[in-house]
Amino acid sequence: MIKKVCVVGAGTMGSGIALTAAQNGFEVVLFDINENVLESAKLLIGKNLDFLISKEKISEAQKTVILQHLLFTTNADECLADIVIEAIVEKLEAKEKIFISLAAINAPSTILASNTSSLSITAIQKNIPSPGRVVGMHFFNPANVMKLVEVVKGAQTDDATASEVMQLCLDLKKTPVLCNDAPGFIVNRVARHYYLEAMKLVEQKIATIENVDAAMEAAGFKMGPFRLMDLIGMDINYAVSESVYAAFDNAERFRPSPIQKEKVEKGELGKKTGKGFYQYS
Repeated sequence: MIKKVCVVGAGTMGSGIALTAAQNGFEVVLFDINENVLESAKLLIGKNLDFLISKEKISEAQKTVILQHLLFTTNADECLADIVIEAIVEKLEAKEKIFISLAAINAPSTILASNTSSLSITAIQKNIPSPGRVVGMHFFNPANVMKLVEVVKGAQTDDATASEVMQLCLDLKKTPVLCNDAPGFIVNRVARHYYLEAMKLVEQKIATIENVDAAMEAAGFKMGPFRLMDLIGMDINYAVSESVYAAFDNAERFRPSPIQKEKVEKGELGKKTGKGFYQYS
């Protein structure tokens, strides 16, 4: 039974996962090697809790209890838990390295869950001790709000591991969906064309960014593709496009957009940098 959760990576996604776990009574370690990132995570979590107080969703006393469940640390030796959820950079080598190092200090039964949005779980688990405990646990941004979690079984993932993670998602008041390892899993495989076709419309001067978003939002989508890419982060979204494109042997239908590539090269990554397809500062 999972009682203690370690989240590796204190960015927007990692802090959201940590907050979700703490809100639901789990003991949480939030680890990052960068002290400044950890401080930003503390501020963000505090801001989110204050928002809940303003909406009368929680009380000041409940905020205090939630914060007591959280340990912010730059010390990897404190990353001892029943499950480790990594939410770091989308690079296979980095994810493999962090799992190998934390596997060495944790029990063989500790589940190692990757929040990757597109990398192969089978590839990640290949060189990890006891690979049956390695699983995908793909949250969506903001993790403390969005309900869906894709639980992804790699080729060596044990059924028991997948079942335990599915139950954890339910305990976190999330909606888990189980799938086998495949490029883009479910959502990013389907959503690629939401983004790519939208950018083709703009590339071909058929419609403007604003008009595409307005049309899709009027059709019932909560966010148009360009606003959504700005929220996710251009670097993250583009990296997923490149990953899926490569996984499908450069199939034309998955070709990344030069418009988004240019945004990444300019550092215009969306809301987090103040500018993406829209201006935020």
